[in-house]
Amino acid sequence: MMKNEMLKGAVLVGIGASIYGMLATVVKLAYNQGFTTAEVTTSQFIIGFSGLLLLNAIQTKQSKKELPKPFKKDVLQLLAAGSSLGMTSLFYYLSVQFIDVSIAIVMLMQSVWIGIGIESVIHRQFPNSRKIISTVVILFGTLLATNTLVSKVDLDWRGILFGMLAAMSFASTMFASNRIANHLPVLRKSFLMVSGGMVVVLSFLIFAQVGPFYFGTSPTSVVEARAFDFSIFWKYGLFLAAFGTILPPILLNLGFPKTGLGLGSIISSLELPVSVTMAFVLLNEQVSLLQWSGILLILVAIVYMNLNSIRKPSEI
Repeated sequence: MMKNEMLKGAVLVGIGASIYGMLATVVKLAYNQGFTTAEVTTSQFIIGFSGLLLLNAIQTKQSKKELPKPFKKDVLQLLAAGSSLGMTSLFYYLSVQFIDVSIAIVMLMQSVWIGIGIESVIHRQFPNSRKIISTVVILFGTLLATNTLVSKVDLDWRGILFGMLAAMSFASTMFASNRIANHLPVLRKSFLMVSGGMVVVLSFLIFAQVGPFYFGTSPTSVVEARAFDFSIFWKYGLFLAAFGTILPPILLNLGFPKTGLGLGSIISSLELPVSVTMAFVLLNEQVSLLQWSGILLILVAIVYMNLNSIRKPSEI
């Protein structure tokens, strides 16, 4: 019975991570049609917010018992964690403007060792040797995956900067969301986090597009403002909301308790190869054998770091 539950959890986490891996490629396709980062993120979070609100209403109405309600402290903490979630999407999508999807996802995966650093600071304890070795391997794998070791490297520094900011935001989100308001139903918790993320996204919309200037869809700095293109909602917003804001958090929150953090983290790293493969197939991005070697090293490091925690609680 326990093995069946673990298998179900593994499937849920695997699907959730794979879905996440598709997002950047779809965003890149939206950019190719002239949509902006503000339009993409706004449509994703508004539709995601509305969808989760509806699902919460249905769950509340159909539940045979009264569902736990969040305390004021829970609401504030989840909104704060959600703002980090919004910044992750924002920075990640901005990164995709300036560098290939296959590079951007590698930058996002730096959240693994950043999370180790956050743990160490909060718990005031030095990481164990397994995590130190994994971090070194991830960093070396990143050098290979981004072609940095090749003599002719043409990486836009803005894409790398936004990618690292996305990784820091993602690490903060994962650390916080796994530790706060775990007594709440998954849908209610996800709704509050998305609400916090929407505040960040709408603030960016006002600053970057509704205001006097906005960031265009090309790496050419700031251009004059234009009206918001509402066609983004049905062209890409529905897909991004369903597969970026609604389904993955639900699947991961349902799957992780069944798999445990160690196995769940290993399976969730599927996001990396899925994202690179999608970019290769749909965007014709060239990924060299050296880059694939770097991606494989990052995956091996993630597996190595979490193997110990499959059987027993992980140490810092």
